[in-house]
Amino acid sequence: MVPSIMSNLLNPDAIFSNNEMSLSDIEIYGFDYDYTLVFYSKHLHTLIFNAARDLLINEHRYPVEIRKYEYDPDFAIRGLHYDVQRAVLMKIDAFHYIQLGTVYRGLSVVPDEEVIEMYEGSHVPLEQMSDFYGKSSGNTMKQFMDIFSLPEMTLLSCVNEHFLKNNIDYEPVHLYKDVKDSIRDVHTKGIMYRAIEADIEKYICYAEQTRAVLAKLADHGKKMFLITNSPSSFVDKGMRYIVGKDWRDLFDVVIVQAEKPNFFNDKRRPFRKVNEKGVLLWDKIYKLQKGQIYKQGNLYEFLKLTGWRGSKVLYFGDHIYSDLADLTLKHGWRTGAIIPELRSELKIMNTEQYIQTMTWLQTLTGLLEQMQVHRDAESQLVLQEWKKERKEMREMTKGFFNAQFGSLFRTDQNPTYFLRRLSRFADIYMASLSCLLNYDVSHTFYPRRTPLQHELPAWSDRPPAARLPLLQEAQAK
Repeated sequence: MVPSIMSNLLNPDAIFSNNEMSLSDIEIYGFDYDYTLVFYSKHLHTLIFNAARDLLINEHRYPVEIRKYEYDPDFAIRGLHYDVQRAVLMKIDAFHYIQLGTVYRGLSVVPDEEVIEMYEGSHVPLEQMSDFYGKSSGNTMKQFMDIFSLPEMTLLSCVNEHFLKNNIDYEPVHLYKDVKDSIRDVHTKGIMYRAIEADIEKYICYAEQTRAVLAKLADHGKKMFLITNSPSSFVDKGMRYIVGKDWRDLFDVVIVQAEKPNFFNDKRRPFRKVNEKGVLLWDKIYKLQKGQIYKQGNLYEFLKLTGWRGSKVLYFGDHIYSDLADLTLKHGWRTGAIIPELRSELKIMNTEQYIQTMTWLQTLTGLLEQMQVHRDAESQLVLQEWKKERKEMREMTKGFFNAQFGSLFRTDQNPTYFLRRLSRFADIYMASLSCLLNYDVSHTFYPRRTPLQHELPAWSDRPPAARLPLLQEAQAK
């Protein structure tokens, strides 16, 4: 089975479709800036972590001893949930079940028995989950969906670890708020922006393909716009670096400090023009002009001034909630999610070790399903050994991606809560915009018709020859 699967590997540079969409219908392309048009080096998260940690010490009077903690890029993954009151970080699947073995208090895993006692099982009720945008609702659960949130999760865990190790009594709700405020201040006080502008080559990954994508769309007469929460001078310097000083010529509209997701819902804020020196002008805006930069505003005014509506617009962003949710649910835009982690996960899935492990894991699962009818003591002993081996192999599979939390997209056999939202709010998704270069501007993306559970025969009903394609399909998922 393994050689057959190895001959049909997954393409990390492909675009994947949740919903059928033809690029021939798209006339206008929109983009977020951070982690969409521009990608950052590993140094940025270390900068954010260190700056927020120092703000905790200097402004919130946290113990200076927390300065010994350094950012670990391999600790957390996106999409995790944080229980604000219990101060635990965890991975939850699409059905609101906690993946046991992925619950962390501080930097230590919480035993399964304690998790089950804490939550009276492993299910998190709907009323305790985060709200529509992943924010904490009534100090219960917060979901971290932003790539910028990786340093925040790590800092929360490190400070929790310090308090627990030193038997320091603390209020978890206050800790969550203080860390959140410190991370926010790294952005709003300009700490991150100034550092990047001062050493742009250190923090920005130069991507010649970003310009190639924009140039390709422009050559085919597509209109383009940029809506970002980042400030004007910061965006200008970054775009000059990765695209060129003429970058504004490629865009029909540029909007900075948009304050998404409020930009998509608040009808009260008018646009303001920003001049070449970054000064805000007081002119009333009757038209959004090419080559000009605008600040704030709102989507309803944007639609009124541009007339760009419905499914002829495709917008790309990395944040499933703030960038994509409102656009697809309320305005009928087509949406594309940029998921940088996708490329590395697909490369892992293409390794022979992963394929061998998954092939045997699926085979073992099939054996358990088929042989569970045997109730004699000897058979039951074998079944228990298989269940133990299956559990060990699941843990091994998790470790291929991240030692603590596993894959961004799966919790054992189930999709993650992150993937559930991705599937709902993104028509297509890809590792980076450069994937667009592999497709014609009239290409149609067709989602694969994967069998529903009731469309498949039980494993025990399948002849051996029929099991190979199902294993291949499972590996591809």
